[in-house]
Formats: sequence, C-alpha cells, structure tokens
Amino acid sequence: MSWETIRKDPATRAAAAMPDPDAERARFTWEAARARLSGLPGGGLNIAHEAVDRHVAEGHGGEVAIRWLGRDGARREITYAGLAGDAARFAGVLAARGFGPGTRVFSLLGRVPALYAAALGTLKAGMTFTPLFAAFGPEPIRARMEIGGAEVLVTTAALWRRKLADWAGGLPSLRLVLIADGEEAEVPAGCTALAPAMAAAPERFPTHPTGPEDMALIHFTSGTTGRPKGAVHVHAAVIAHAATGRFALDLRPGDIYWCTADPGWVTGTSYGIIAPLANRVTMVVDEAEFDVRRWYGILAAERVTVFYTAPTAIRMLMRAGRDAAQGHDFSALRFLASVGEPLNPEAVVWGAQVLGRPFHDNWWQTETGGIMIANTAAGDIRPGSMGRPLPGVTAAIVARDEDGTVRECAAGAIGELALRPGWPSMMRAYLHEEARYARCFAGGWYLSGDLALRDADGYFWFVGRADDLIKSSGHLIGPFEVESALIEHPAVAEAAVIGLPDEAAGEIVKAYVALKPGFAPSEALEREIRGHARRRLGPAVAPREIAFRQSLPKTRSGKIMRRLLKARELGLPEGDTSTLEADER
Repeated sequence: MSWETIRKDPATRAAAAMPDPDAERARFTWEAARARLSGLPGGGLNIAHEAVDRHVAEGHGGEVAIRWLGRDGARREITYAGLAGDAARFAGVLAARGFGPGTRVFSLLGRVPALYAAALGTLKAGMTFTPLFAAFGPEPIRARMEIGGAEVLVTTAALWRRKLADWAGGLPSLRLVLIADGEEAEVPAGCTALAPAMAAAPERFPTHPTGPEDMALIHFTSGTTGRPKGAVHVHAAVIAHAATGRFALDLRPGDIYWCTADPGWVTGTSYGIIAPLANRVTMVVDEAEFDVRRWYGILAAERVTVFYTAPTAIRMLMRAGRDAAQGHDFSALRFLASVGEPLNPEAVVWGAQVLGRPFHDNWWQTETGGIMIANTAAGDIRPGSMGRPLPGVTAAIVARDEDGTVRECAAGAIGELALRPGWPSMMRAYLHEEARYARCFAGGWYLSGDLALRDADGYFWFVGRADDLIKSSGHLIGPFEVESALIEHPAVAEAAVIGLPDEAAGEIVKAYVALKPGFAPSEALEREIRGHARRRLGPAVAPREIAFRQSLPKTRSGKIMRRLLKARELGLPEGDTSTLEADER
C-alpha cells in the first residue's frame, strides 16, 4: 500500500454512518442536528439527559453503557439504566449538602466508574463539571482549582493525601471533598466517603432545566507555557458531540467503542463520555495504562468496533513490531481514528496492514470542543492529512495583513487555520479572561493558532504551530513533514525536529530520533537516515544533523516537546517542566 490516497470500496462507503460526505455537507444544519436529540420541556437542553436519560426513556435502559476493565482483572458492566441511577444519586448527594445549579465540581480521578457518575450527575443537576489530569503535580492542580473556583472535588484518598492535603484547606471556595474509594473509616479527615453517601441517596433526581447556553464544562489548557486557560463550554455542545461522533468516528448504536484518552483531558470528556453515550454505544473503559499485550488483547477479546487513540500510542504499538499483534483477531474493527497531534502517514498505512483498517486523522482543539476536520469513514484518506471539514463547519487558511485585515489564502498556501464561529461546541469564554478570548477572533473567523494548508481538493494539512515553523535559506519548513519522513525509515520509532540558528541559512534543521528495538546508534545509521530524508524531502528541507536519543521528552498527554529540546540545545532555561501539558489538537 502506498501513501497515495486510500480509496474506500463501495461497500465501505455505503455502510458508513455518513455514506455521502458531500451530500451531507450540502444539506446539514445545526438546527436539524439538534432536532435529533430529545431536549427538555420548554426548549431546554441538558448533556446528561441526552447522553443517558433519553435512552432509558426510549426503552434502551438494559443496554450496556460502560464495560469497565480494572487494572487488577476486575470487570464490571454498567447499563444505561444503571448509569442513569448512578448519575441521579451523585446529583442527590450534592443537593443534600446544599449545592445547587452553577456549583463548580472538579474531578481528579482515573478511569474508574465513579468518574462517569460524577460527570453526568454534575451536569444533570445543572452544575459545572471540570476534569483534572490525575498525573498533575500539586501546583497545576491548585492553579486550576483556584482559577475555576472549585467548590466540590471528587478524588481518591491517595491522590488527596499526596497532592492536595497540604494546601486545599486554604482554598476558600472548596467546601466538599468526596473520596471515591475506600470505606468511611479510611477516608481522610475533613473528607466524605462517596460510596455510602450515594447508597443513601435516592435513585431518581429531576434533571435541572438547563438552557443551551448554560455553562456545563470548563476544560483547562495552557499549551506548554503560561497561565492555565479555562475554556468554557455550554450544554449546547452536546449537539456537536453527538453529530461529530457519527460523522468523524462513525459511531452508531450497538458499537463497542474504545477511546483511550485520559479523562483529565478534553477528549476524555467529549469523546470518552458524551459523544459515545449520546450515540448509544457500549464504551470500553480500561483503568490500566498503556501496555502492548493488554491493548491488543482488549481489541480482540472485547470485539471493539471503533478505536480512538493517540499518535503516541500508535507509534508505541508500531515500535513493538508486528509480531506483537500476531494471534489476535481484529476482525470486529470497523473504524480507527487518531487524536491529539498530527498523525504521521506511516501510521495510517500501518493500521491497514496490521489491524486491517487504516487510521483516520482528525483535527480539533480544547477551544473547539469537538472534531472540526476529519478523514471520515466513507471519504478517501489522504495519509498525513487532517481530512476535510465536517458538515456544519466552515474552515479556511487565512493570513493577516499589516493593517490587521484577515484574508483567505489560495489553495496550497501556508497560513493560519481558521473557522467560522457558530458551531455548538465552540468555547464561549476563557474564564476571567475576556481580552484573551477576544484575541481568538478577527475578521469573522476563529483563529486557531495552527499553521496549515488546504489542497485543491479541500483536504487540510497540518504544518505546525507558528513558533515551531523553521525558516531555512528562504524555505518555510514544518517540523511535522520532516518527522513523518524520518519515521518512514525502518530503524526510526519516533522523531522530533527543531530549527537551530545559523549565520548563513538563518536556521538549520536538526532532528532527534529514537530507534526501534534491534537498532543501535552509529555514524553509518545516521548517514543512512539523513540520506533517506534527503531523498524524500530534498536537501533544502532534510535535517543537517541527526542526534540519537533513547526517548524523546513528552508532555503529560504524550506530545513531543520540541521547545524543551531546543532549550537544551541552546542552553536556555527550560522552565518548570512539572506542569507542562499540550492543547488537544
């Protein structure tokens, strides 16, 4: 299989949830997408109702919503009716303690059943839910809880003692800490055991009549530097979550769906909770962290039909070699997708060869709240491309003139990826930062900060963030293009590319590579990899230097930190890497 366009056969196209993307784009409206949901009396809209309660009301309460796999081998299945009851009890626990609509509820949990009860119960009660990444240290947790005005926290006893106990007593807004594990006697002083509280709560709770524009979610993102930004999302976001789940992930009732995203990131909420439940699938939730054998076993044994994971994880599977996949039956897999950062073309083809289906890349951000551009089930795939805009999304490549005017660029030109505002999951604010929010919009566009180009057929191609772009001898070089060429080489598992100052060229390209098992660094291998890159990219774009590393520095969400590599190379201050994260792309 080459890296040319992967064309879908007629049967694949016909079976897709969106069989004719162009026709769907032509007729689609967000009003029609909302009409597919049940809504609340009086025109209200509530995410929890659309994700769970409406399915129970329509007679599907006995279907499995969550198939939970514990790291120690435990297994639990939660039906839609059971999940609705858990959400109601959680809402009742908060209401019984005096909390009402608008309360800010934070979670600091891994992939455990209590997370889903907390998220949906919070939304059902008209409160605002904010997930936190459990691997954060105390300072990033504290910063987000202070900015967000956290009133309730759901966590575990171990996380409380290790990361919050020393300072949380000084957080004026925090009034209740619920411990999701352990018995009452094991709960730290000043905290409340969640399980017995839920057991005592009624199994029914009236859904608060939230409106489409009522605040529902706050997702924090800070890139790799700077003060955390709290992106505010509203209940209307469920319209986009449901629609993009169908269009971009090909979700349909009865699917066995596995999203590996951590629940502390926006993907873990948008596509790890809301979109799949709104489309009435069975979600596989694995408590354990990445393990090659475990992952292949889950894909086969659970008969997963739709798999949504990150490029870093895909590259780790690739690095383990094809033999690791031998003996597993992946015939149930129908659709594979990637999220988090650009997906190298090699990984798209590898998916088709090893798992029987190609991976489909897509693009979105914390701020967009949902997938905006994607390679879809029925559409042809351009490996290395983000795909085309989904129905209801207008995207363009734009440039800003010196006078501030925003103009659209011609096909093939590199510029900033922009979207026309108005999709339902668009962030409504940065919490407490009106000016920062306003700077995201100009000339009738939302400006993403990502550089990309659009080809003549309407496919979008990621180039990089503006500060990642390398300017060498008059050429504009996107690191992703070079990295993708490098990992084509059979010895290279991962690659990262930066620009270094050069008197003659302005900047030169330097690459860092991590090798696959069975390969060792050598001058001969370095020359071979450089030669491969020159043949693929030409001498003006290929790396001048290649350095071998056992591993590459990554953010806590798994993205390679080019900035840190450059700081080390130039002897610049690296800053505090304990809080580094990266925006969901």
